[in-house]
Amino acid sequence: MTSKQLGRLIAAVCAAAAALGATAATKTEIKLGNTVPYSGPASFYGVVGQATVAYFAKVNDEGGINGRKVTVISLDDALQPPKTVEQVRKLVEQDEVDAIVNQVGTATASSVRKYLNEQKVPQLFVMSGSNNFQQPKEFRYTTSALMNYEFEAKMYGQQIMRERPNAKVAILYQNDDYGKDYLRGLKAGLGAQGAKALVAEVTYEQTDPTTDSQVLALKSSGADTVLLAAYSKQVSQSLRKMVEVGWKPQVYISHVSAQVNPTLSLVGLENTVGVMTAAVIKDPTDPTWQNDPDFKAFAAWMQKYQPKGDINNSANASIYAYSAAMAQVLKAAGDDLSRENILRQMLALKSFNAPMLLPGITMTMSADNYNLFRSIQLMRFDGKRWVTVGKPISE
Repeated sequence: MTSKQLGRLIAAVCAAAAALGATAATKTEIKLGNTVPYSGPASFYGVVGQATVAYFAKVNDEGGINGRKVTVISLDDALQPPKTVEQVRKLVEQDEVDAIVNQVGTATASSVRKYLNEQKVPQLFVMSGSNNFQQPKEFRYTTSALMNYEFEAKMYGQQIMRERPNAKVAILYQNDDYGKDYLRGLKAGLGAQGAKALVAEVTYEQTDPTTDSQVLALKSSGADTVLLAAYSKQVSQSLRKMVEVGWKPQVYISHVSAQVNPTLSLVGLENTVGVMTAAVIKDPTDPTWQNDPDFKAFAAWMQKYQPKGDINNSANASIYAYSAAMAQVLKAAGDDLSRENILRQMLALKSFNAPMLLPGITMTMSADNYNLFRSIQLMRFDGKRWVTVGKPISE
C-alpha cells in the first residue's frame, strides 16, 4: 500500500468515526431522551418529563435550535432501575438520541451511568444532586442538575450549629445514595463539635407505605431538630404524622421536596410554618415574583404549553430553567452536533442566568467540577411562601 493510499484509508476511517460520533444529529432534527416515573409511587415526578417536552415545543415554535427541530422522547421507568436500563437502551440503540436530559432519580440514573459513558452519550442535567453525577474523572459524560445534596445538608448542619448550638438533631433519610449524601453532609456541617448533637439516624425504603413508625422513632430519640432527606410523598407523610402526635421540632427538608403545592399543602400550610430548606429557583407561588419578567414569561409558557399543569408546582419552574440551559448548550454547539461537542459546550457553561433562577444564583460548569450551582439560598416557610434567609451561600 502506497503512502497516498494509506492516507486516504486513514482519512476515510476518521470520517467514519466522526459520523458515528454525530449519530442522530441531522440537518433538520436534534433528538433528546429521558426517563421519568409516569407511574409507580414516585409518579408525582412525571411532571419533569411533561415539562421537558413542553419547553422544547416552545423552542420549536420559535424556530428550533439553529434552525433544527428538537424532538424529546420521554419514557416511563416507574423509577425502577431495571426498567430504566431497558428504556435507556431503547433511546440510545433504537431512537439514537443525541443526549439524555432531565432524567429523574438517583438510583435509576446511576443504573445507566456506566453504559452511557461507555457509549459516549451525554447524560446531562440528571434530576439529582448526588455525588454519583459529579465525578468528571470517572464518568465524564454525566452531569447533574440539582444542587449538591451533600453541600446542601452541610449548610443545614452549619446553620444549626450557629443558631442552635445545643440542638438535638435527627435525620430521616431514604436508604440509598440520595439519602446517604444528606447524612454525610449533615455530619460534615455539624462538625466535630456537633457530633454528639446527632441523636438519631433513621432510614425508610421508597416502597414503605408510610413513614409513621420512623417519625415515632425520631420523636422518641428526644430530637428537637430534624432533617427530612426524603421525597415529596414521604416529607408530606412525616410532617402530617408530626402534627398528629403533637411534635414540633425545627424541620429542614430536602430541596427536591420543597414544593408549597403539593408537599406542604397536603399537610396544611398552617402546620408547616418555620420549615427550612434551600433553593435556587424562584417559587412560582411567591407573590414577590408576580411582576417579574421571568415569571411572566414562565406563566405564559405554562398557559400555552402546559395548560393542564399546575403553575404552583415549582417542579415546572425548575425544568423550565434546566431546559433553557440545555437549549443554550445546543445553541452553542452550532452545526457540530456530535455528542462530544454537546458535552464540550455543556462544560463551557459559565455564570448562565437561566430564567427563574433566584437573584445571585447562576449555573456554571467546568471540566473538573460538575456541581452546577456554586451558591444556594437558605429559605424559611412563613405559612404562605418561602422567605429568603440571608444572602446566597457559596462554596
